Amino acid sequence: MRVLGIDPGTGILGFGVIEFTKGNAQLVDAGVIRTPVKEDDAVRLQTIYEELTDIITNTKPTVMSVEKLFFAQNVTTAMTVAQARGVVLLCGKQANLEIYEYTPLQIKQALTGYGRADKKQVQEMVRITLGLQEVPKPDDCADALAAALMYVQSMRF
Repeated sequence: MRVLGIDPGTGILGFGVIEFTKGNAQLVDAGVIRTPVKEDDAVRLQTIYEELTDIITNTKPTVMSVEKLFFAQNVTTAMTVAQARGVVLLCGKQANLEIYEYTPLQIKQALTGYGRADKKQVQEMVRITLGLQEVPKPDDCADALAAALMYVQSMRF
């Protein structure tokens, strides 16, 4: 099974694709989609749509695991991230992916056993679980891989 994890954002959207076979998760692809801050929102969303569509086409996942937005510093940030999440969900639906959404608390709990774990603990568990030499960078990429691993964890139970 191939899982695409997404850490939504408008300026930086993290993605991570893992292959899960016979109880073992392996990294397929991971990175970020960046959009310029000064660009019009519609153009930024179009960039996210086009690049994410390409990622889905190239990596061929069957499942999408998306981190839910639960907190934002201000209303403007929350709205732009929500718009990016909408684009992500649309891309997933158009590709006929099964879509699952998880809160940061659920992801932390599944990966570390502690719902209040800090970013470094989650990132280290991503590194260990995928057998990587280093923690994936930037943080958005590691968070997306954590979302993908969350789906795998939830399917085990």
